[in-house]
Amino acid sequence: MSSPANLTAVLHAVRSGDRDAVDHLFHAVYAELQRIAHGQRLRLQGNETLNTTALVHEAYLKLVKQQEVQWQDRAHFYAVAATAMRHILVNYAERRMAAKRGGDSPHIPLDEANPVAEEGAEELLALHEALEGLGEMDVRQSRVVECRFFGGLGIRETAEALGVSEATVERDWALASAWLRRALDDSPEVVA
Repeated sequence: MSSPANLTAVLHAVRSGDRDAVDHLFHAVYAELQRIAHGQRLRLQGNETLNTTALVHEAYLKLVKQQEVQWQDRAHFYAVAATAMRHILVNYAERRMAAKRGGDSPHIPLDEANPVAEEGAEELLALHEALEGLGEMDVRQSRVVECRFFGGLGIRETAEALGVSEATVERDWALASAWLRRALDDSPEVVA
């Protein structure tokens, strides 16, 4: 992986419209995005239900198309990547559940992949809904969960991405995890 300083420079070049920097960025972040997506695939869907490469590519395309994002540094990039992956997974889970319930929309596969297995779609949507509820109560705790769970960021990286101390991240992570566990245990959507 590129050093944080090098990646920050590449992100600034991308922001200023340097097309070569977009290609360099892809090579600089690909392995880390692959690691994050692979972790999500295992955590949310089991072993063979998500094409990790397709998730990485879709998230990357979503990231480089964002003109309004002012990339601050490497940690900020990966925090935004976590949000992008979360939204991609949730969108596919919603489509999957709509199809299961007789939705008329045609299912468009992501590179012929099955990014959200039917049995995992309800759990992912319940987690998303619980995280939205947490965000209404405490935005920072919600962002901590998003960075840690969906982005695979560590305590230090999450603290950098959110501009808070590591102790704050640890405290928010503990509180948010407990709140989400209670919310998900009470959710009728989650099958035990």
